Amino acid sequence: MGIRRRDDAVVHRLHGSAFHSYVAPSIGSAELCAWRLEIAGGTGGVRHRVSREEVFLVLSGQVRVHLDGVAEDLGPGDVLRVPVGAEFGIDNESAEPAAAWVTTSVGLEAAMPDGTKISPPWVR
Repeated sequence: MGIRRRDDAVVHRLHGSAFHSYVAPSIGSAELCAWRLEIAGGTGGVRHRVSREEVFLVLSGQVRVHLDGVAEDLGPGDVLRVPVGAEFGIDNESAEPAAAWVTTSVGLEAAMPDGTKISPPWVR
């Protein structure tokens, strides 16, 4: 069955954020990946480029997103689509935590500023 309970999430930590993975190939998904992203207050994200589109739905808190050199503030209910190849980063400049629901397709890789590519465990 395709139901995943809150406590079923596999949690990964990277760059000061927690990625609560609910949908990924490692747990049976053939096409989609989805996770809840939690960003601690005062956390600056690492700019990177993605190989697949991503969609972010802000659940709580306030974040500043950077997309190809343009910065915008987003709050609960706001949605961002990150196009393939765009330079992207997300910061939580407030003191309070922020959370977002993120979806993408299987196979996502991130190109980091130093040129290395990573395939995060929450998309495998």
